[in-house]
Amino acid sequence: MNLFASEKFKRKYKKLPKAVKLKAEKQEEIFLTNPFDPRLDMHKLHGKDKDHWAYSVDRRIRIKFAFFDDSTVLYLDVGTHDDVY
Repeated sequence: MNLFASEKFKRKYKKLPKAVKLKAEKQEEIFLTNPFDPRLDMHKLHGKDKDHWAYSVDRRIRIKFAFFDDSTVLYLDVGTHDDVY
């Protein structure tokens, strides 16, 4: 799978605590193997974000992304539920 990140995602990811980044890396490994793995709690978004998806890094942090095709994903945003949605 080809994975790209928006500038917004990169800026916000840099500011995350190291422990959260480590969890995000583990979740990303799962995501790259099987994006629909239940451990990710992945879900399609609604409303203005109806073309986007999100998965959980932990109970607080989410990664919002978009599928471009079966093998290309763009990470759009990272943060708490209120920050990302």
